Amino acid sequence: MSSKAYFEEVARNWDIMRSDFFPVSVRDRAISEMDIRDGLKVADIGAGSGFITEGLLEHDIEITAVDESEKMLEVMKEKFRTSDNISYLISESEYIRTPDYSWDYALANMFLHHVERPAIVIKELYRTLKSGGKLIITDLDKHNFEFLVTEQNDRWMGFERNDIQLWFEDAGFKNVNIDCVNANCCADSCGSDDRAEINIFIVTGVK
Repeated sequence: MSSKAYFEEVARNWDIMRSDFFPVSVRDRAISEMDIRDGLKVADIGAGSGFITEGLLEHDIEITAVDESEKMLEVMKEKFRTSDNISYLISESEYIRTPDYSWDYALANMFLHHVERPAIVIKELYRTLKSGGKLIITDLDKHNFEFLVTEQNDRWMGFERNDIQLWFEDAGFKNVNIDCVNANCCADSCGSDDRAEINIFIVTGVK
């Protein structure tokens, strides 16, 4: 099953599922890396049902929610139907249907391990950012919980931080920094007694 098909299937239940996987503190840590001011243009990449966007709504900024799953974005539109500062973009991540220099910030939470070619996606996100713009990604350290591949359609079993550093630098990002968010991603297997508890990292880079 493709990542798109998986998320189309779970879209209506995603908010409940997500609440068991990782805490709101992950979002807070990501947003803390932003210098928020009125009028910013911010992309929520792999937006899903709007976990990151929800934390940004209190600010006077323009948000673009990007996801390849139309059903996920439908759920998000229902949740935030009274908000007029969000636009929605159905798009694959290796070629995002937006011009160069579109956004001041791009944030992607638990997104990278679902894409086929992370290095290509990071280069594409570099393209979409304005000069001086910042990419902020939260994702999983390398792990060996294979049931996440078979049951949750993960493409990558987390990442080595050295690889993440290299991909950011190869894309052109400067001031690349990787750190822990002091939270774990937790998931129980549906077919066994296995339980995953995986450290979550945050990586930032400036164009």
